Amino acid sequence: MTKEILENILSKYPANKKDGLLPILQDVQNQQGYLTDELLAQVGKYLNLPLNKVYGVATFYDQFIFHPQGQYHIRICRGTACHLFGSATYLDELEKQLKVEVGNTSKDRKFSLEVSNCMGACESAPIVNINDVFYTHVTEPELSRIIHSLKEKTE
Repeated sequence: MTKEILENILSKYPANKKDGLLPILQDVQNQQGYLTDELLAQVGKYLNLPLNKVYGVATFYDQFIFHPQGQYHIRICRGTACHLFGSATYLDELEKQLKVEVGNTSKDRKFSLEVSNCMGACESAPIVNINDVFYTHVTEPELSRIIHSLKEKTE
């Protein structure tokens, strides 16, 4: 992210006002795609907040990402309802099919895999989110078809 882009984002918010932290982080991530340590430090400096406070807030929320994402960003819910419906098995299968571990991006940068503690739709368990599209009541065969389709699109 260029210095000018960051300054443009920061200029929308009063300096030294802590209540601007979340919207600033959201704007920075929307522009950059993810948050870096350097960006977190610059936001902290602008708001007069120590880096550990900025980092603590950013890591508290599932919405913030700290490394470049793949073309397909896959999040699987691991909340109680999703767990009871087999999301752990689905997660293992995704790691095998995509050849990527949770929290990482595949070497070809096509797939990112993350878990969510809860996506807030327990009645629709299990849930998988791919690039902000929610797949509910997912079955293993359906998930395999979805991944196969995504792989075909990237070849």
